[in-house]
Amino acid sequence: MADAADVRRLALALPHVVEIDSDGFDFRVGDKGFVWSYPEREPGRPRVIRTDVAVLYVGDEAEKQALLLGEPDLFFTTPGYDGLPLVMLRLDRVGVDRLAELVTDAWHMRAPRELRDPDGGS
Repeated sequence: MADAADVRRLALALPHVVEIDSDGFDFRVGDKGFVWSYPEREPGRPRVIRTDVAVLYVGDEAEKQALLLGEPDLFFTTPGYDGLPLVMLRLDRVGVDRLAELVTDAWHMRAPRELRDPDGGS
């Protein structure tokens, strides 16, 4: 199963990725976040950075719902993420190959076109 070190290794292997200083992990491409550690918030308690849970950009609500409904053992959301194209992934329940696919997909959706395809498709 995967962990924060796997997220870091996979994210940093992608082009033009920058890691933002944080208590967990936080990766950006073209100044846009695509995967970061889950900042858990419970009423009346301080925020806790969960490095065992990754927040992933998924593109749109349809994809978000497909992941949540199709694999509820892996993915979840909270009311704070309602209306946002983000899901939380339980790292201890996902294989590294699947994590690589998810991180790469998130990168593709967030990376500006010129960073995804610097040669313009030639």
